Amino acid sequence: MISETMLQAINEQINRELFSAYLYRAAGSSLASDNYPGMADWMSSQATEENEHAEKFIQFVEDRGGRVVFEAIDKPEGDFSSPVAAFEGALEHEQFITEHINGLYALAVKEKDYAAQVLLGWFVDEQVEEEASVGLVVEKLRRAGNDSAALLMLDSELGKRSSSEE
Repeated sequence: MISETMLQAINEQINRELFSAYLYRAAGSSLASDNYPGMADWMSSQATEENEHAEKFIQFVEDRGGRVVFEAIDKPEGDFSSPVAAFEGALEHEQFITEHINGLYALAVKEKDYAAQVLLGWFVDEQVEEEASVGLVVEKLRRAGNDSAALLMLDSELGKRSSSEE
């Protein structure tokens, strides 16, 4: 059994994870429109991963006898001035998600919900990887600046991301 407090907090996180997928998909569409197909594919892969994160939480709630409550998903930013702006937005969002995952972990400790602590431990590790991955792309894009050759190389590199990367 999952406590009502933990259930409500995880339901809120499910919404955040689904919004994350929506945000990455919107960023990918913006990048595709600006003819950065590799960066668009990278964002699309990230959107798929965020949906998988939501599913992990959904399965956890259902396995614990709780009810998942789906709320409306806010409209994400959909028009970015540059690739670096899209990835900076993604990094800022990952930092926001990290803050909430850490808060969920603290709540699980307070509630003595050991099963949630195990699940959330995975997400804590995942957020370290997420921030590092997006942060590296931001740094590369900042170094590239407005150099079109460098941007094309990065676009090609980012398009090689496999969907199995997590």
